[in-house]
Amino acid sequence: MDYQETDIVGVYVIEPRVFSDSRGYFMETWKQQEFEEHVGAVKFIQDNESKSSRGVLRGLHYQKGEWSQAKLVRVIQGRVLDVAVDIRRSSPTFGHHVMVELSEDNKRQFFIPRGFAHGFLVLSDEAIFSYKVDNVYAPQAEAGICWNDPQLGIEWPISPSEVLASEKDLKQPKLSDAWLFD
Repeated sequence: MDYQETDIVGVYVIEPRVFSDSRGYFMETWKQQEFEEHVGAVKFIQDNESKSSRGVLRGLHYQKGEWSQAKLVRVIQGRVLDVAVDIRRSSPTFGHHVMVELSEDNKRQFFIPRGFAHGFLVLSDEAIFSYKVDNVYAPQAEAGICWNDPQLGIEWPISPSEVLASEKDLKQPKLSDAWLFD
């Protein structure tokens, strides 16, 4: 796999080596030793999967404090625009974001460390999204930031009227009012 660090330190786009022939393809999607050599030690404890239709925007989510999570995400079917926002107050890239397209065709993975809000927008008719996390879900530590907060400057490629978001996501605070990491 090829590990490419983004403009924000610690956030990586991972390109797998895909071996294709007339039967289909084969690729490694996770190799702990290789991951640790390039990114560092992360102990993933759970895999999650979601299915969404075009226009669904999930995020920008994170868990606070001791419940924070690092994520390794990828798309099994379809195409999404995935975003990580640095919400570590002491970071030189605080408030900045990285955006990457993940699809069944490019087979990229995106590593988001702790201290980031995360979200994605489905660009295809349907998408199956898979991710590993390094901490359990803790409802009492749930937090988020409004997906269209102007301070973030995220240029989502569809009209806000086309976005399908949960009630919870529509009520998230702006970055200036959100719980932040030190």
